Amino acid sequence: MRPTPRGAAVLGVSVLLVAAAEWAGYPLLRVLGAIGLGALLAAVAVTARGMRVAVSRVVYPDRVERGRPALAKLRVRNLAGRPQPGFAAWDHAGGSTRSVQVRALAEGAEATYQYELPTGTRGLLAVGPLTLLRADPFGLARNRHPAGEIATLWVYPRTYPARALTGGFPRHHHDGATTDDSLRGSLDLRDVREYQPGDEVRHLHWKATARTGRMMVRDYADPEQPRFTLLLDTRSNALPPAVFEEAVDLAASLLAASATAGHHSRLVTSGGTDLATAGGPLAVRHVLDELCQVRQDTGAGQALVPGVLSVVRHRGGCLTVVTSGAGGPGTLGGLAGLRVRYSSVFVLDLGSGGVPLVVPGARVLSADSAADAVRRWNEVV
Repeated sequence: MRPTPRGAAVLGVSVLLVAAAEWAGYPLLRVLGAIGLGALLAAVAVTARGMRVAVSRVVYPDRVERGRPALAKLRVRNLAGRPQPGFAAWDHAGGSTRSVQVRALAEGAEATYQYELPTGTRGLLAVGPLTLLRADPFGLARNRHPAGEIATLWVYPRTYPARALTGGFPRHHHDGATTDDSLRGSLDLRDVREYQPGDEVRHLHWKATARTGRMMVRDYADPEQPRFTLLLDTRSNALPPAVFEEAVDLAASLLAASATAGHHSRLVTSGGTDLATAGGPLAVRHVLDELCQVRQDTGAGQALVPGVLSVVRHRGGCLTVVTSGAGGPGTLGGLAGLRVRYSSVFVLDLGSGGVPLVVPGARVLSADSAADAVRRWNEVV
């Protein structure tokens, strides 16, 4: 409990009035000073009592697209054996504060309040701590009580409807190269061979075993699966902050479309982030979680292509680079060496001001925003 600035002023004036009354002998000043001190003591007595309430706050949804509504639900229950006077609740959300005026509660009563949270900025938004504030009617004293825990709201980048492009591998059995990481167990029969220790007994080929007199097993393998790799330029000298947010929205749109289609999707940034997924709804969440936290790199002279792309995992598939050609072709160094490892390469150029960009061996799509880039992407696909 502490006096407000108004209460401190009343205290100072009241003390001066009492001192002046004692020095000059004016009873009226003594009465005014006593009234001020009495009002301050009454305010302290009102606000000093603790608030016996149970307060809980729930943020829903806990993950939301940038610009979409997100709410906090505040539930207050009176635990005291008497009516609970009204009070205010302050909740911090990022750099802003949300205020809720809680009405008086009867014995054992419960009330629910909702308020909107700011979702205009991508990233992790800390909601809390929650502060309960009781003040007297004249605003002379107040008492603060911390309550609840700090919740986290994931503000995802904005996504636009995009089509999935992977590079067009054959999906028929016995065609194309094989891979060890299967796509949800969709196996193709490649051969019938002699049994070796460690083989699955359920793969025994009984007809071939009876015909040859030796234990034969079916040899299963997967054809090469569609793969989509996106390289996001996170260099601070390549993209202004506003353009970088558009680039993150574009990356989220393309990766979400690819992962939703069940394709192997991989997110790589210039700073060295490397996230590979096998596709599916859970992969979409992992990708968006990563893009929610991605930030621009501050290092000078950083290359566009990170070292993780120099390690050859698989050949083929589609490589898409989200960057800006405003700094000139020299900022796109390192892409030429990647062309031979992918069946198709796209460069999505954002915010270059209409200056044509030429990248050998790659198809360049220039756009002013993420929505425009996705539209052009869908036209090509």
